[in-house]
Amino acid sequence: MRILLLVESFNSLSQRVYAELARDGHELTVEFAVHDVTTHEGVALFSPDVIVAPYLKRAIPRSLWSRYPCLIVHPGIPGDRGPSALDWAIGEEQAQWGVTILQANETLDGGDIWAFETFPMRVAPKSSLYRHEVTEAAVKALRRALALYAGKTRQPLPQGRLASCPDIPRGRAHPPMTQADRAIDWQADPTAAVVKKIHAADGAPGVRDRIGGKTVYLYGAWPEGVLRGAPGALIAQRDGAVCRATVDGAVWITHMQAVDADGRGLKLPAVAVLGTAAADLPCPPVVAEKAATWQEITCERDGAVCHLHFRFYNGAMSADQCRRLADAYRALRETDARVIVLHGGADYWSNGIHLHVIEAAASPADESWRNIEAMDDLVLEILANDRQLTIAALSGNAAAGGVFLALAADAVYARQGVILNPHYKNMGNLYGSEYWTYLLPRRLNADESQWLRAGRLPLDAAAATAIGLIDGAFGRTPEAFTDAIARLARAWAHPQTWSAHMARKVAERARDEARRPLALYRAEELEQMRRNFYGFDRSYHVARHHFVHKTPHSRTPLYLAAHRRMRAKNAAQGLRS
Repeated sequence: MRILLLVESFNSLSQRVYAELARDGHELTVEFAVHDVTTHEGVALFSPDVIVAPYLKRAIPRSLWSRYPCLIVHPGIPGDRGPSALDWAIGEEQAQWGVTILQANETLDGGDIWAFETFPMRVAPKSSLYRHEVTEAAVKALRRALALYAGKTRQPLPQGRLASCPDIPRGRAHPPMTQADRAIDWQADPTAAVVKKIHAADGAPGVRDRIGGKTVYLYGAWPEGVLRGAPGALIAQRDGAVCRATVDGAVWITHMQAVDADGRGLKLPAVAVLGTAAADLPCPPVVAEKAATWQEITCERDGAVCHLHFRFYNGAMSADQCRRLADAYRALRETDARVIVLHGGADYWSNGIHLHVIEAAASPADESWRNIEAMDDLVLEILANDRQLTIAALSGNAAAGGVFLALAADAVYARQGVILNPHYKNMGNLYGSEYWTYLLPRRLNADESQWLRAGRLPLDAAAATAIGLIDGAFGRTPEAFTDAIARLARAWAHPQTWSAHMARKVAERARDEARRPLALYRAEELEQMRRNFYGFDRSYHVARHHFVHKTPHSRTPLYLAAHRRMRAKNAAQGLRS
């Protein structure tokens, strides 16, 4: 079918839906819901069979849903209504939740039901549930809804008939969750309640609080198992996070956002936001992997295999984080391990340089340079490792420099459904570094590389495997993927297997270095990056500013809007003639 995706932004769910439906053979285009006028224009240009809204905050106008079937992806069970569906599900400690595919009508979230899918809830941030359980359920339910619509064999179920269907779970209408609903009482709330409230607001909008005379929004909560203090007091810091005592324990808060008088602010590591209020906090030493505490980088040993975990919030990697990870990797190079497995976060493996930290710096250009140099140093540590084999295990999505960081490993595997965006140009024509000019040609030919970089479209793990960008995709859940990676790494660590791989790796690296040294790739990439950071073209800085401040889109990018690309091409031909 011809399917138009109508979205607020091209977020992780929208990208997954795009990748899955494209593989199913549908003809797709994307239209950002900027304004009703432009939405109507986009729909008229494409003339879709179906409009699908995987991520939309505004109502679809009657003039569209009365003429086209408009399928809404709602992150709630049948009957649930309201913009805070997942927030309330976490707050009410629902055991089961789901995703419902609705046909748009005059009642927000009140349309007829085409399909739904349920899943067990886990204790996790809203953003993590959204990127895993919600996304998987949405893809399944949407496929079912599109098949039913195409087959014309069944009509959708009116929500008014839910009461007569005891086998279907039933939700209810919820108001938007307010900051009053989310408020933490540090003198009364136990750790579990504090974590739950921050979980229910993670990603957006955060939990408003006041610390050290400053109003901030809280994100990224992790319970602490040992440290204690007076309820509400800041008692420790580690890896940019702060630990705050509760009535029965303590909780780590990794990120905060301080909002200025204009309502603008950057989500940054908590220590950076609090400044002097956190400057003198003690930093407890790093502890074992299984301890109930927060630390960004941990390592666990499994025989001859070292599993190196780095949990960077939203996959962003500042210069300091890159250096800490490089130090941890370098330390493992000195051990007798034969295989190192790189595990990024479960939600995002890595998204490259930390745009929020860069935007907050006194000189964003200088901080950009520090960050990309640190990323390059980290990649070089992996490429130059002649003692161990390295496996990149992508349980979460990756983009830009994060993809090329993974490609520095000797093998790259991803969980099924992981989305990759192996390009930089969406950030103001950023050229990119991380030795991509060396790493990409090792896997793709020139035409494939150009298509990948110029097209700027997301690839799911299956598609990335099919073209040879990565080595394999398996495991529907993070747990299944992690188990499979552990078995694979143990097999690689077998002395005979390891010896064969190492001999080939060392020979190939020596041959490549003799042909063209890595230093030349880096120097040429950084020369281009210097122009991005310091040159007369300010597009990178403008794009970064809009990205971190979540500036509303003013148009649909042409690389996503196939229907608008054709019109632009025809207009250009008309001008030339």
